[in-house]
Amino acid sequence: MSADQLLSRLENVKQTGPGRWIARCPAHEDRRASLSIRELEDGRILAHDFAGCSVQEVVAAVGLDMAALFPEREMQHGKPERRPIPAADILRCVAFEALVVSAAAGAMLAGEPLSSVDRERLTLAAARLQAAVKAGGLTHG
Repeated sequence: MSADQLLSRLENVKQTGPGRWIARCPAHEDRRASLSIRELEDGRILAHDFAGCSVQEVVAAVGLDMAALFPEREMQHGKPERRPIPAADILRCVAFEALVVSAAAGAMLAGEPLSSVDRERLTLAAARLQAAVKAGGLTHG
């Protein structure tokens, strides 16, 4: 919905600037314009009644619901955009998994056998380190 559709349902609408208006609030007996309306660049509509009515009361008073204040979203087709993982997050993962590998290596150097749980955790650490390499966009070679 555009701001024009909301504005057409209000009384005493006056434009106060680009994408900004004031009007009488339809949710209460308004003698003066106490409702401020603003349309953002992305199509969202903001409304504030300085007399204290909630946005829900305002839109309900003109026969709308809250969804009317937000532009319809286009359905995405295909794969969603994949954002890169921040390098700091990858490094935190690598640092922790390296600590696990170091603890296992220390135990093995001391001649202590690794339990099956420790071996599984060491295998998981290796897999996570490989995943971190891949997430960082690096290749082996």
